[in-house]
Amino acid sequence: MQQIDGGETSKERDTTTEHPADPEVCMTFDDFVAARLDPLLRYATVLCYDPHLAKDIVQEVLLRAQQQWPRISATVDSPAAYVKRMVTNEFLSLRRRASTREVGTSLRVLDELGSPTADQTGQYDEREAMMARLATLPRRQRAALVLRYYEGYDDAAIATELECRPGTVRSLISRGLATLRIRSHSPVDDRPLTLAKEMG
Repeated sequence: MQQIDGGETSKERDTTTEHPADPEVCMTFDDFVAARLDPLLRYATVLCYDPHLAKDIVQEVLLRAQQQWPRISATVDSPAAYVKRMVTNEFLSLRRRASTREVGTSLRVLDELGSPTADQTGQYDEREAMMARLATLPRRQRAALVLRYYEGYDDAAIATELECRPGTVRSLISRGLATLRIRSHSPVDDRPLTLAKEMG
């Protein structure tokens, strides 16, 4: 095989140019954190309904990602999606002691994690009530609902994130919404859940 530039083969050179053109692939870890920390904190906070626990999860995940960054940046198509999946897995694997800790934090804290937005005070009560009920669901149901209504994922993408079948995703979402309807004593649609995204 033809050698070029100090022993690198033409086949090896071609392979490097086939990597997807995701700008995060070429980022340093510090640049990645600067770009993605805020969205990761928001996502983790919606999952946990506890900004302190969310920060613990994101910090733990980023420490592991930093150790693996040469591999992640070189081989993963979308580092942002990969690290977010690490956050999801960390949330799902929390020990019962951590998952049952009492939380009563206002969702206003969630908005303080990012850039200021227009004041929409009238919608906080509705979102607060829905997110408080969401926090009482089993973690996989909660994650499925957050991925659907906060992240906008379809069944296939959620199945990839949760490492299950699309049919399982539909079941998780159906059971989660049914529980929310019972606990709210009223119909539940996606509007209160998407408020977290619209106001974030």
